Amino acid sequence: MFVSLNWLKNYVDIGSISPDELAEKITKSGIEVEGIEYVAEQSTNVVVGHVESCEKHPNADKLNLCQVNVGEEVLQIVCGAPNIAQGQKVAVAKPGAVLPGNFKIKRAKLRGVESNGMICSLQELGIEEKFVPKDVAEGIFVFPDHVEVGANAMGELNLDDAILELGLTPNRSDALSMLGVAYEVATILDLPIKLPEVDVDTLDNKASDKVSVHVEAKDLNPYYGAFVVENIEIGPSPLWMKNYLIAAGIRPINNVVDITNYVLLEYGQPLHAFDYDQFGSKEVVVRRAKDGETIQTLDDQERTLTSDHLVITNGREPVAIAGVMGGANSEVSDSTKTVLLEAAYFSPAAVRTASKDHGLRSESSARFEKGVDPNRVRLAGLRACQLLSQYANGSVLSGVVEHDELDKQEKTVEMNVSKVNDRLGTSISNEEAADILRKLRFDYKQDAEDFTVSVPTRRQDITIFEDMVEEIARIYGYDHLPYTLPQGASQAGGLSKRQLLKREVKQYLEGVGLTETITYSLTSKERAELLLSPEIKEAAVSPVRLAMPMSEDHSTLRLSILPELLGSLGYNMARKQQNLAYYEVGTVFVSGEEETTKQPTETLRVSGGLTGAWLEQPWQQEKKEVDFYLVKGIVEGLLSQLVITPVFVQTKIDGLHPGRTAQVFVKDKSVGYIGQLHPSLQKDFGLKDTYVFDLDLDFLLTIYENEPNFAKIPRFPSVSRDIALEVDESVQAGEIQVTIEQEGGPLLQEVQVFDVYQGEHLTEGKKSIAYNLLYLDPERTLTDDEVEESYQAILTAVKEKHQAELRG
Repeated sequence: MFVSLNWLKNYVDIGSISPDELAEKITKSGIEVEGIEYVAEQSTNVVVGHVESCEKHPNADKLNLCQVNVGEEVLQIVCGAPNIAQGQKVAVAKPGAVLPGNFKIKRAKLRGVESNGMICSLQELGIEEKFVPKDVAEGIFVFPDHVEVGANAMGELNLDDAILELGLTPNRSDALSMLGVAYEVATILDLPIKLPEVDVDTLDNKASDKVSVHVEAKDLNPYYGAFVVENIEIGPSPLWMKNYLIAAGIRPINNVVDITNYVLLEYGQPLHAFDYDQFGSKEVVVRRAKDGETIQTLDDQERTLTSDHLVITNGREPVAIAGVMGGANSEVSDSTKTVLLEAAYFSPAAVRTASKDHGLRSESSARFEKGVDPNRVRLAGLRACQLLSQYANGSVLSGVVEHDELDKQEKTVEMNVSKVNDRLGTSISNEEAADILRKLRFDYKQDAEDFTVSVPTRRQDITIFEDMVEEIARIYGYDHLPYTLPQGASQAGGLSKRQLLKREVKQYLEGVGLTETITYSLTSKERAELLLSPEIKEAAVSPVRLAMPMSEDHSTLRLSILPELLGSLGYNMARKQQNLAYYEVGTVFVSGEEETTKQPTETLRVSGGLTGAWLEQPWQQEKKEVDFYLVKGIVEGLLSQLVITPVFVQTKIDGLHPGRTAQVFVKDKSVGYIGQLHPSLQKDFGLKDTYVFDLDLDFLLTIYENEPNFAKIPRFPSVSRDIALEVDESVQAGEIQVTIEQEGGPLLQEVQVFDVYQGEHLTEGKKSIAYNLLYLDPERTLTDDEVEESYQAILTAVKEKHQAELRG
């Protein structure tokens, strides 16, 4: 809601209080002021001038030479505006004036003729193009005749007005009107409020002779009032009304449309004006639309309706979608002579449904959705009739043709001051509570500390005792509420074991050079089924789709973090970032049923993607690209941090390179995989060689067990032996390493693969794998016989299990 302070002053005399000070007071009372702006950047030395003569420039066809009276003097000004004419009153920037953008006006010669100033358009004075009335959009602005020559043009155009932008919560629909804001400001400042005087002169002729109202959908439309105004003269609105509409962010159109918009902002009650002669009948029928029925709305779009939509009809066809938008067939135009004015109360749910279904969000629908004041509906219609009579020369027919089953009763709330103090920790007296109710303009009956409060219908957000507690607190002042320190035993907060482990995981991954990402949990249906870990795929899960997704790209809950993470990699690769290493710790959403009312299970996983160079030293001409073993080492290091020993088994996974993929097992349970993306998938994401990992972090954190321990630094020497084994090329080095570790005995401390060889001096189909064996006893020096015994046991075991031969 945009609140013009100059407009607000018509209802509350706020005096000399500054916009900043008022904004602070409003914010502290519970409605946040999100910003303060001005209608336009301030200009200086701009006055109202009278064009006494306007002749063609002697040396230019498209320029005019004007003599302009600015009060103290007559200035000769060259003007190129197409609508300049003798007798107009215009905005003149005198020599020395400074316009928005620090544009300084100087005396100059244009085509050999002296020009002393500039006749200004609204755009040149700082008003945004979208708010400039169409009739002056291509030229200078012309003031009404009553404006005084020499007056400050900025004041006359309301360009010195400050605008407060209120950030309203959905319950404060009362502040969606200038009168609602006026009540709020009057309460905060404890000032009287001046409401508009609605006095309508009407003809003897009755509106009921011109129109009848029949409401079929009474549950959706408890009140419908129809006013008739004849002899309308379509034209521009008064200057003050245009100024206020522009300040509120609405472009002036003509007097009839502007008046309905003005009353909408003033009372918070949407109205709609139909061209009576184009309406099509003398009958207004409000009903539910028929399925498949169509209407062409004011934006020239044909819209298909359903029975969920409420429509205004002429008895035969829809002429408006209730509370949302009128139809093009009865739109007010320059030829309109008689206006049928609608003031109604529509069901918030019905308006919301139609607004959402047709993608039409307007000032009117926003107010109907949140609820309007039932006691202002008819009054707003009368206010519009008053303004149509004054500024469109309309003749208002007597009476209102209406259907009225609207509840206009005020709600009552019981309030006990002691209970209020218990809730707030305050010591508010009965007198102070009564004074707050006076400021709020709430009627009440008091019995000692018990109050029966009659809540005005404009405040539909107050229905229960707790609402009254909030009202008392905010007007009493949140700054005045006492504060206390917690009493009794207290305990400092801390992280849980799971939280600590998550931090350790992140710290490790960042320590080895990966950067954390946070991607969307929502993805497309196609991406949701990519790169699923084997344990998830084997569970036959189905991706969970949203009932009403905002877009197809974010329609499905993810089953893997990697697709969106790869999308982030591709996005950055396209922007010349070649060396990337990302990881993410997040949840995937696992559900075994396609259609279910149950919440999917959220499983924590850690995933990563790496591409480009891992290490690059240009001076030493050293460069290491990311490869399978780098990613494997990162995963092994992570699991080592968690004191977990993994087993890597070669496998095939859709979307990954068939020869560079391994499934990760812990205690015979699959916990994820590592591998290189398949070339075709890399191409789809716009990536080069990219390696990924995906692990079930939920399971890893669950099995984590670590008893604190330490090992003494050994005092005795170790013994190192190498062993080179010739095996079939299909045998994996990891399988042999496991056998060596199992058979080597307690003296064998470490086994490392340091060479794999295929080629000359080896039988075809064979390969040589070399291991380094480290023996150590921390309590004594080892003997050669002990090491040899372990060595021979290892040779025997690998020969039996893997048909390995010692390479000579």
